[in-house]
Amino acid sequence: MQRKASAVWKGGLKEGKGTVSATSGVLSNTPYSFTTRFENTPGTNPEELIAAAHAACFSMALSAQLGGANLTPESISTTATLSLDKLEAGWAITTIQLDVAAKVPGADDAAFQKAAENAKSGCPVSKVLNAKITMTAKLEK
Repeated sequence: MQRKASAVWKGGLKEGKGTVSATSGVLSNTPYSFTTRFENTPGTNPEELIAAAHAACFSMALSAQLGGANLTPESISTTATLSLDKLEAGWAITTIQLDVAAKVPGADDAAFQKAAENAKSGCPVSKVLNAKITMTAKLEK
């Protein structure tokens, strides 16, 4: 299985502009720039896309872990907060905090926490990131 995405950048770092696209069409010439990345101007950036991918991947991995314990989630809501920090060696994604809340009928907290920890370490996006990944997991009633 392969997935493809592409980016085009035109111009210098600060005044230039780029677009990102994915073969699925979900992203199609979606603009990004220095200001959307480093100055909080509205628009996307690579780190936001990584955070979205991590939240989505983790949620699916948690669903799979729960299914392995014969539990079916009613809902899983995950927010990934990614930190991009300037280090001596340059900019780096240093941490990602996953905050998850899930409604899982019949689950006890111990089984849920175990499933969440397994999902955090087993999610393919977690495995590819060289960052400290932390998590809070709340089982809702």
